[in-house]
Parts: sequence; structure tokens; C-alpha cells
Amino acid sequence: MVTPEPNWSALAQRGIVLLGCGKMGSALLAGWLEDGLPANAVHVIDPAPSDWLRGTGVQIGGALPPAPAVTLIAVKPQMMGDALPALRGLGDTLFVTVAAGTPIAAYEAALGGIRLVRAMPNTPAAIGRGITALIGNAATDTADMNLAHGLLAAVGEVVHLDHENQMDAVTGLSGSGPAYVFHLIETMTAAGVAQGLAPDLSARLARATVAGAGALAMAGEDPATLRINVTSPGGTTQAGLDVLMPELPDLIARTVAAATHRSRELRG
Repeated sequence: MVTPEPNWSALAQRGIVLLGCGKMGSALLAGWLEDGLPANAVHVIDPAPSDWLRGTGVQIGGALPPAPAVTLIAVKPQMMGDALPALRGLGDTLFVTVAAGTPIAAYEAALGGIRLVRAMPNTPAAIGRGITALIGNAATDTADMNLAHGLLAAVGEVVHLDHENQMDAVTGLSGSGPAYVFHLIETMTAAGVAQGLAPDLSARLARATVAGAGALAMAGEDPATLRINVTSPGGTTQAGLDVLMPELPDLIARTVAAATHRSRELRG
């Protein structure tokens, strides 16, 4: 799929409102500015703006444009009730939310008949290597989805969902998934230390191995084929896989299922 490029000049004419500028909001804003969005076209609502944010030249506080092209919601779910009233009264804007766990219906109840795209990015978005899943409400059209896609592509890959209820599985897999990989690095490091490596060396080997294998997998070849290609019959990798493969598939399945189930519980 070709990534739709935002029309930054058209967006700048109407302005973009950014509600919340923590890690995810800052990552998105940095990507937009780097891609060519003028800083003075962005209006940020944030109770504690960082020094970095103040240095970007965006507009912080003050009056909002009456009909911004996009209003992006990037606050924590527990802050949503206090934050959303600031957006009431904005006309003809596309709302895009990257807040975890808050369903489309909650925004519609708070803000009325709106065009809304719900997005679930993950933490590698902070370095432009994230992946984001999108789903729009019934009021959105293809142009809205393309615009949201282009804006979220500033922090990595973007995929589109068929149904909002798929967002729980996305949360369990890619949303929570970076933590699983970080724990894998921790456990590989500890295993290397147990076999006689110094902690710093073991950590360096584990991190580079996971990062390199991930980059190789992203090159497009089937992961199962990559695994087979690196596994010599009767060799060292085969010995390790003989321990890992009987247990890992079920463990990962239960891990993702537990996170997915918890996502369903949190949204009620």
C-alpha cells in the first residue's frame, strides 16, 4: 500500500490541534515538523509543556482555530474525562485518537456527531519504528482514513482494521508486544551471564541479536524460512530450538490472549 502523503500546506491553513504532548504526542509532532508542517500551524493543549515542546515554535495554549483540519487526542485514558471538554465546539475537524483503551463510542458520547479515527500505535513509534492500527467510525470516509494514515506514518508503519473489536487483539500483540521483546532481551542476557559471559557483553550480544534478527525479518522473507536457514541439523541452534519450540508457541499464545482479554475488560 502506498502511504498517502499529507498536504502540509492545506493542513497548515486550517491548523492542527494536539491534545496532550507526552511521549506519543511528541513523537508524532516531531515527525510532522520534520516532514514539513509549519510549527505555527500546530496548537497544543498540554498542562505541563516540556522544554522541547516550547522550543519547537508551536502555539501552546491560547485560542484554538474554529475548524482545525485535524484534532489529535494523545492523553492518557484516565485523563480523558477532564481533557475532552476542551474540544467541544470545534467544527468540521477530523478527530484522531491514539489513547489506549477508549472506544469510539466514548468519544461520540462526549463530543457528539464527529468524524473519528481510532489508532493504536506502539512504543517504538518514539524512534519512528512503530506500527499503528487504524479504524474509523461510521462518519469517516476514504479521505479521512488516508489523512489519518499519512499523519500516523510519521512514526512507522500503518495498517487498517476491518472492525473495532480487532483493536483488543492489536493491543495484545503489537501494543503490548514491545514489552515481551524487552523481557526476551533480559532473559537472553541473564542466560548468557549464566554461561560465563560478563553482564555488559551479554547484554550487548542479546540486544544486537534481537535487533538484527528483527531487521532481517522485516526484509520480507518468511520468518519460518529464516529460522530453517539458520538451523543446521544436529547443530547448536537445533539443540537450542529443541528446548524452545515445544514450549514457546503455547506460552506466547497465552501471553497475547491474556493481554487481549485484559484490554476487553478495561473497555468494559
